[in-house]
Amino acid sequence: MRDILHCDLNNFYASVECRDNPELRGKAVAVCGSKEARAGIVLAKNYAAKDCGVKTGDKIYEAEQKCPGIVIVPPHMEKYSAISKQVRAIYQRYTDLVEPFGMDECWLDVTGSHFLFGSSEKIANDIREAVKRETGLTISVGVSFTKVLAKLGSDMKKPDAVTVLSPEGYREKIRPLAVNEIIGVGPSTFRQLQRLRIRTLGDLADTPPEVLGRLIGKSGIWLWRAVNGFDDAAVQEQGYKREIKSIGNSTTLPRDLYNDGEVWQTLLSLSEDVTRRLRREGFRTGGVVVSVKTNDLCYREYQAQLDCPLRSAQSFAQAGFELFKQRFDWHLPVRAVGIRAIYLQPDFLPRQNSFFCDPYRLDREETLSDVSDSLRERFGSDIIYPARLRNSLELTHGNINIFQSSHRYGTA
Repeated sequence: MRDILHCDLNNFYASVECRDNPELRGKAVAVCGSKEARAGIVLAKNYAAKDCGVKTGDKIYEAEQKCPGIVIVPPHMEKYSAISKQVRAIYQRYTDLVEPFGMDECWLDVTGSHFLFGSSEKIANDIREAVKRETGLTISVGVSFTKVLAKLGSDMKKPDAVTVLSPEGYREKIRPLAVNEIIGVGPSTFRQLQRLRIRTLGDLADTPPEVLGRLIGKSGIWLWRAVNGFDDAAVQEQGYKREIKSIGNSTTLPRDLYNDGEVWQTLLSLSEDVTRRLRREGFRTGGVVVSVKTNDLCYREYQAQLDCPLRSAQSFAQAGFELFKQRFDWHLPVRAVGIRAIYLQPDFLPRQNSFFCDPYRLDREETLSDVSDSLRERFGSDIIYPARLRNSLELTHGNINIFQSSHRYGTA
C-alpha cells in the first residue's frame, strides 16, 4: 500500500499577488484575463472574494456584481511559474516521486521516505511549514493511500491544513460529500449521476459498478473503483510524459467573426502551432476536430477523419476549414475557434496514400515545414510565418499575441 500526499497551493495566483502587493491585503481580489482580448474571466480569487460568491470562470462583470469593490489584477504567469518551481524543489527534498498536476498542485509518493522523515502526516506538516516559511504562501495537503483520495483530502480543509484519509476511516469522512467533489466528475458526468439520483460519494460507492458501466461507460467503473479505494495509479517521477492522444490549440478572438475568410485565417494561424508541435513530438495526424463558440457562448465540436495522415499546417488547416464549412451554418457570429489533431501515429511509419490526396504536394509541404522549423530553431519563432496571415483579421505578425490561446496536450 502506498503513502501519497497531494499538495495544493491555496488560491495560488491571487495569493502571490496579495503577498507581493501589501495594498491588496484585506481586500477581495481576483486575478483575471484581459477584457480587451475578451478573455476576461476569473482565473483565481482570494478567500474574501470567494466569500462573496465569486467563482473561478466567472466573467469580470459577474465578479463585480457579486462582490462590489473587488480588485481586479492581471496575471503574471512568469512569476507564478518561477514560484511553482521553487515549491516543487521543496517537495523534492522528501521524495523524487513528485508528479505535477497543473502549476499549483502535485502528488508525492512518500512510501520510501518514512525512515528519514517520519510518518506521512509528519512529512505533510513539515512540507506545509517549509512552503510557508520560504515562500510566504500556504498549501493544503491530503494524505492517503491513493492519488484520488489524497487529492480529495487536500480539498476538504483549506487553507493551510493537512487532512488524513486512512484506509480504516476514509469512508466515513467522504461518504457525505457531493459526488462532484471527486476528480473525474465534470459537468456532463455530474448531470448523468444526478439523473441516476447519485448525489453523494456514498451513493456512488454503493452503486454496483456494472450499473455505472452500463449507463456511463468506462468512466463510471473507474469512479466506482476510485471512491472505494481501488485506484492503483502510481505517482510518476518528475519529467514523466503521459501518452499523447491529441494536440490542439484554441483562441478567443478580440472581435466576433462573421465570414468564412476570417475563420480560415484563424484556423491557419492555430494550425501553425499545432502542426509544429506534431512535428516536434514525431507524429502525423489522421483526424481533425474543430471547435466553435458562438457569441451566445454556445460551444460546438465537429470531427472528421483525414484521407491520409499529415503534419503540415496548410493541409491540416484546410481539412479543418472544409469541416467547418460543411457543419457550421452561421446562425450567429463566432467568438472562439479551436482545432485539434487526433488519431496520432508516429511519423516514421510508412504513409498509406489515398486516391483523394496528392502525396507529392504533401511531401513538398512537409519539406517546407521542416525547413521552417529549422529556421525558427536557429533564429527564433518570429523569423518566418505564412504571408497570408500578414494583413488579415488583425492577425498581422506583430499582433498574433493578442490571442489568448489555450495550448494543450490531450492525454489518456
